[in-house]
Amino acid sequence: MKAIVHEGKDGFEGLSVQNVEEPSVSENEVKIKVKAAGMNRRDVAVVTKRHKGASEPLIPGSDASGIVVKTGEHVTRFAVGDEVIVNPGLGWKHNSDAPPEGFEIVGLPDHGTFAEYYTCTDEHVEKKPGHLSFEEAAVLPLAALTAYRALFTKGKLKEGQTVMLPGIGSGVLTCALLFAKAVGARVIVTSRSEEKLSKAKELGADVAVLTEHDWAEELKGETVDLLLESIGKATFEKSLGIIRKGGTIVTFGATTEDEVTFNIRQFFYGQYQLLGSTMGSAEELKEMLTFVEEHQIKPQLDRTFNLDDYQHAFQYIQQSENFGKIGFKVRD
Repeated sequence: MKAIVHEGKDGFEGLSVQNVEEPSVSENEVKIKVKAAGMNRRDVAVVTKRHKGASEPLIPGSDASGIVVKTGEHVTRFAVGDEVIVNPGLGWKHNSDAPPEGFEIVGLPDHGTFAEYYTCTDEHVEKKPGHLSFEEAAVLPLAALTAYRALFTKGKLKEGQTVMLPGIGSGVLTCALLFAKAVGARVIVTSRSEEKLSKAKELGADVAVLTEHDWAEELKGETVDLLLESIGKATFEKSLGIIRKGGTIVTFGATTEDEVTFNIRQFFYGQYQLLGSTMGSAEELKEMLTFVEEHQIKPQLDRTFNLDDYQHAFQYIQQSENFGKIGFKVRD
């Protein structure tokens, strides 16, 4: 089968498209003919942070949609011909405060989804939402699950509240924008790009602010109930200054520097809440899929690439050119 493989060299230089052996199917597994695979910033991190000169070949990729073509003898949840998506989380079945020990994400350390076939246990597969194309379904799981947990499990977002999304444009934040509007929240976004701010307004954002501007001045003193922080050092102090007293920041990433400093006295006098979040459980994935179907939500799909155009795809997402999700169209 055809697959994107990383081996031998550091970073993008270690990537190539190869013909590799199709995966076999054990008694509890399903084999999926991949129609499309979603791409995440994690895929860039995987190929740039693997140990130098990684000799063992690895197929990256955490998201996929496709059709079941073979099932193990003990599989009862799915049948050949079912249209499915892959759960990118491994070993996190039930809702909990944090992932259990041993939690992993598809695509490292084991092979991922950037291939014509993918095999996993039936516990890590869910039915594809019927209103989504294969491309839309493929880019949904990791980003939408991350957004869902950050907004609702951790952030407790409710109708009528205000949420702020600094750095709009990523797959997670565009999903968060759509989810927040679906429950009747007010949404404020920021970006360094006027074009991305305009697109966010088209998706339903109520207020759009340039990231480098003074947020408090732009918002004329308005504060927010919940803020999803995924940028890190570059915006953290501004984020802390814009939430209401007793408000919440949920952080799930850091596209700039990881380490931040802030005034702890100001923090505890303000009764603020700072929460970390990472993807979500299989239960939350099912909740998210139900939510998406109930509200007929479609993820913001920026564009798709062919497998052979992998270099362009990796550079595109590394440089944050995307507004929304990107992916690979593996089969027609």
